[in-house]
Amino acid sequence: MYLFGMRTTLTIDDDLAAILERERIRKGITFKQVVNSILRRGLASEQALPTSPHTIRTRPHHFGFKPGIDLDKLNQFADELESEAFVHSYRAAEQP
Repeated sequence: MYLFGMRTTLTIDDDLAAILERERIRKGITFKQVVNSILRRGLASEQALPTSPHTIRTRPHHFGFKPGIDLDKLNQFADELESEAFVHSYRAAEQP
């Protein structure tokens, strides 16, 4: 139900009241106009926000690995290959 020109008592925190008063003086309008303006802007920005959170979807990808390969140990496998390559290059450098 919408009431035209509804009159109500509103308790405003001191810090907000000071901000509203500064805004009233700056704009040269009534306190009521400042409060209504700020309420309208705040409500409009709230309504502009999406009503439901953005859904993140993960698309699976088949990397073509054969069954039995533990994908969680690929970094370990890469480290082993790097170590083997280092040992191979070190031995090759030792030989005259």
